[in-house]
Amino acid sequence: MRGPHNIWRLIRTGATFERTGAMSVALEAMEAPPRLRLVARIIGWPFKWLGYKGDPALPPVTRAITALGPAYIKFGQVLSTRPDVVGEDLANQLRVLQDKLPPFDTALAKAAIAEELGRPVGEIFTTFSEPVAAASIAQVHSAVLAGTGETVAVKVLRPGIERAFRRDLDAFHFAAGMIERLLPGTRRLKPTEVVSHFEQTVLGELDLRLEAAAASQFAANTARDAHFRVPAPVWALSGRTVMVMDWAEGTAMGDVPALRAAGHDLVALSERVLQLFLSHALRDGYFHADMHQGNLKVAANGDVIAYDFGIMGQIDEYTRRVYAEILMGFIRRDYRRVAEVHFEAGYVPADRDVNAFALALRAVGEPIFGMNATQISMAKLLAYLFEVTERFGMQTRTELILLQRTMVVVEGVSRSLNPAMNMWEVARPVVETYIRENLGPRAALRDLKRTALVLGHFGPRMPALLQELIERRVNGPAPAPAPERRHNGWLALGGLAAFALGLIAAQVL
Repeated sequence: MRGPHNIWRLIRTGATFERTGAMSVALEAMEAPPRLRLVARIIGWPFKWLGYKGDPALPPVTRAITALGPAYIKFGQVLSTRPDVVGEDLANQLRVLQDKLPPFDTALAKAAIAEELGRPVGEIFTTFSEPVAAASIAQVHSAVLAGTGETVAVKVLRPGIERAFRRDLDAFHFAAGMIERLLPGTRRLKPTEVVSHFEQTVLGELDLRLEAAAASQFAANTARDAHFRVPAPVWALSGRTVMVMDWAEGTAMGDVPALRAAGHDLVALSERVLQLFLSHALRDGYFHADMHQGNLKVAANGDVIAYDFGIMGQIDEYTRRVYAEILMGFIRRDYRRVAEVHFEAGYVPADRDVNAFALALRAVGEPIFGMNATQISMAKLLAYLFEVTERFGMQTRTELILLQRTMVVVEGVSRSLNPAMNMWEVARPVVETYIRENLGPRAALRDLKRTALVLGHFGPRMPALLQELIERRVNGPAPAPAPERRHNGWLALGGLAAFALGLIAAQVL
């Protein structure tokens, strides 16, 4: 129900940030302009008493986000990987949102497992631990299988999590709609489509059968990737609310001191994480879209272990080629080619000036080269990119939202290991390999072969299709049937009545 009642939810969001002291901290960390700070404080302060109190033991921003619910926690997880945007102190505070949230009672977890699998926990496992990790949607226990003695990880959804998520998403939809109506200039960014995309992605996490399937697919795709592992699901013990997987032993990617003490090469790890992500996105078109530190471990031998496959991204082959050409253009500092690719793909309206767009892209890309990450303000860079997209009328590409967001997260993870990492230089070998294999003569021959197969499939129907096409060109389209005039008014009234009843039913349900 995306009605005005959501105004209350949005007001309470601002009130919670005020009550917990998070508003000023967040605005300061994000280097918000003075005017925006003043407006935010004026709007939020009168309703401060309506905000959630949260856990006083937590830092202000973390306290506010955890009090507001799972959708806000997801947003906080993304920010935790970007110390260059929110500052080192705030990023460290938000990192607890990844896998250190308060767990729910183990008895509830056991009851959920028994209900899902149809057997008591004691019959399935010889030992079942207290929670070893707790995140916004589920928590994980360590257990030993009764039949094999194998140690496994048991993931269980939080009770009532779906209802809580839908409540937050409902408010997000309402806010997006209000933004589009009150600020028409934001429509090119497609706020409602962005929220819908986020909704589809996140709700997939609420069915652990889908996560098990994603883990299986991802493991098959990456089986030959060096220094990368994916735990396998135990299908017989997995369902909608419970998933059992192989146990992954390693040091948390976010524990940099422990990684350093274990003797791991942090520079090599930072490069490996970024290159693995790019390989999965470009080569396979199927990538882990929630690669924050809480979902990555490092094995004793240096292998990167990924888990939590609730959010996976998928992009088609044409989009991969466009993305690779854009990246390669930035790497080679060929801004004219980057601009041309945007126009060829339809990302920028054809009536805009390609030379002016290339010049604007140069202003974005040039500051990166010859500088390390500590000299670059990613917040300012993102702000300038927003100005460029607005100036040239670029539309938000909903199919690329997850890819862009994950790129930001992965870059943040890599730079937490190596702050001086040059993203473009690390990405170069992966992008060059992809372009060599997919944009050269071999790729053209592969495309021709696929085209021939499609034509061969429709071969028997080709004469009839060609005849129909020629007849349409010669004779014009067939006339539309005359509209039925009898009872049109009654049909319209009936349709309106059915629509009204549907609205009423939706409100009641």
